[in-house]
Amino acid sequence: MKSEWIADYEGNEIRITNSWITGEKLFVNNKIQDDRLSFITCNLTGKITRKTGEKLDIKVNLSGLFKVGCRLFIDNEKIEVKQIR
Repeated sequence: MKSEWIADYEGNEIRITNSWITGEKLFVNNKIQDDRLSFITCNLTGKITRKTGEKLDIKVNLSGLFKVGCRLFIDNEKIEVKQIR
């Protein structure tokens, strides 16, 4: 089973994937920022650069057993994600 979420932040595409086989991954503009293999809960981290050059922290929390939920935070602000798979 594979789940995937996307979000747009100031023109940057953020994609989070979760698979029983390949684990959890965080991509920013199609470049991998974090990759883990865990069960039930997982935290991913990364950085995103604003157009001004300022770097912001990305935090992702994936949790669940039968249905996985995804929460995305950029600079400690919750960002809505859209599940596409």
